Amino acid sequence: MDSIHEVSIPVGMLSLIGMKGCEDVVQKVDKYLAEWRSERHGELMSDGDFIGYCRDSYQLKAECPRFGTGEAKGTLKESVRGHDLFILVDCFNYGVKYKMYGQEVPMSPDDHYQDLKRVIASASGKARRINVIMPMLYEGRQHKRSSRESLDCALMLQELADMGVDNLITFDAHDARVQNAIPLKGFENVQPTYQFLKALVNTIPDIEIDREHVMIISPDEGGMSRCMYYSSVLGVDLGMFYKRRDYSVIVNGRNPIVAHEFLGSDTEGKDLIIVDDMISSGESVLDIAEKLKAHGANRIFVCTTFGLFTDGLHKFDEAYEKGFINKVFTTNLIYRTPELRQREWYREVDMSKYIAYIVDNLNHDQSISNLLNPVHRINKLLERKRQERVEQQLKLGESK
Repeated sequence: MDSIHEVSIPVGMLSLIGMKGCEDVVQKVDKYLAEWRSERHGELMSDGDFIGYCRDSYQLKAECPRFGTGEAKGTLKESVRGHDLFILVDCFNYGVKYKMYGQEVPMSPDDHYQDLKRVIASASGKARRINVIMPMLYEGRQHKRSSRESLDCALMLQELADMGVDNLITFDAHDARVQNAIPLKGFENVQPTYQFLKALVNTIPDIEIDREHVMIISPDEGGMSRCMYYSSVLGVDLGMFYKRRDYSVIVNGRNPIVAHEFLGSDTEGKDLIIVDDMISSGESVLDIAEKLKAHGANRIFVCTTFGLFTDGLHKFDEAYEKGFINKVFTTNLIYRTPELRQREWYREVDMSKYIAYIVDNLNHDQSISNLLNPVHRINKLLERKRQERVEQQLKLGESK
């Protein structure tokens, strides 16, 4: 990969902007990029097309100061003329606050999205290319119309496209078909499959991933394609829960779940991996975990890209104490409270290096197909873990 980068000209001088609440992730991404590019050497580094290629930092300072009324403006502290600009935004970081009429107000998804547009507007069309990394898609759950409803996610994508955004990179979109709203623009839906499996086998070293010991569980029919990928790559069975809803009632903007019905083979004695795109309140996944335990499941691990925990953590604390769940894995792509990160049942999956790979490739206008399809890396990871397990068993045998 590095040899390709050394002979391919970057689209423009690389610049990273981390919106409010994304500082930690952007710093890590920046560190990876600085290390990798400083290691690349050759006469090309002094070429005019590679000016500014090796730098100590690729971060560009951007601010959205607010007036007393809560209104704001976007400002860039440096020139972006000719730059290949990557803007990382977490629209769901309610830990960021601002003052409005003397009161501290947590930033809503709407506030974060407006700030993103302000920063894009402050570039004034001077950047060579604008790329937005929006891990959890703003209004991603309002992606289709079932009655007289707004199509907020499609409107957002079209608005960003009209403002000059060339590429939007998101992770585990609720429904990636929303990209049909901008068919002529770049839309990458990235799955963190490899990162989850790596975190799982490193955290739970005794887990045996095969058909006899492990099973993948989809919490609903909408997540089947995601779980089918896990099942196919790992060579294990797949089960699914069907959500029976009461469509005559709307509670908190959606139809309440009446019951979960399981479809799949026997789960008794197996370690189960529940895979989903997000944990909202957590009621659904905890109800599923309790039902699976009642059917004789061994350990239950929950892997979700985004952990919102909108109703707090006490339900998960209780489920952990009762043995319904063993570990919950979520990425660091959105805000995690300090309380969550201290929980014994929680494990964070760092996606910074993966984002850095994507940024590095796109800046060179190189394909990211190998990054989006990690089958080879998953197979190598599992084979290495099997070898380690065999070596440990041999050592135990020798010691006896």
